Amino acid sequence: MNPSISGSKRQQKVGGLAALYLAAAFVVAMPFFLVFVKYPNVVDPVEKVALLVRNQGSMQVMYLITYVIFGIVLAVLALALHARLKDEAPTLAQAATAVGLIWAVVLVASGLIFNAGVAAVVELHAANPAQAVSAWQAIEPVAQGLGGSGGELLGGLWVLLVSVAALRTGRLSKALNWLGVAIGAAGLLSVVPALNDVAYGFGLLVIVWFAWLGVVMLRKPSRAAAPAGIAVTTSASAAASSAPRPSSPQASRIPA
Repeated sequence: MNPSISGSKRQQKVGGLAALYLAAAFVVAMPFFLVFVKYPNVVDPVEKVALLVRNQGSMQVMYLITYVIFGIVLAVLALALHARLKDEAPTLAQAATAVGLIWAVVLVASGLIFNAGVAAVVELHAANPAQAVSAWQAIEPVAQGLGGSGGELLGGLWVLLVSVAALRTGRLSKALNWLGVAIGAAGLLSVVPALNDVAYGFGLLVIVWFAWLGVVMLRKPSRAAAPAGIAVTTSASAAASSAPRPSSPQASRIPA
């Protein structure tokens, strides 16, 4: 087997596993933040810091799983999708990969800032609660802004670009691609302040998209073997053309 083909199949399987991890991370994160901790519902700064003090360990673990590791795994998936789509849609694949990697870096930065900020604020809270509240009011907007609290601009754009590129190449399921187009559009719309709540719909639907994408990439590897088949056909054709041709009946006819 051609090593490049084997490597491509391996990369697609790794990308499929990465997509499944991202789906699982969303499944774990949404109920934790919205139901158990209810962090988005807390508006008062003093109550927010008190919540962080009570849930420091679990909050830091969840941000590690759903932002830091999520961003690293997202980069792996973005590169695997680039390898799958680049041959037939190079420009769209490059644009999607650039946006995906930017999104990955931003998410990692958001998680690291949040966890470092929580550790500093909780330690400060024991000596001076008022200063802890002021410090968190400065740290939180940075972490949340990088994490997409103002709308899923990068996530929506990445899913949209990947889906449009896949529609052109046919390398993924058509139904999956149209779902991705709808999800990407929802993510972009969530940037509008009046439509910010659309981000919840983006979060729910992208779970389905990541899970479906993971299954497709694990079951249906990219058509990487096609170039090798073309090369074999070309070689066979060249060999056939170089073989000596039988002389025509007219040339082999002996004069009487």
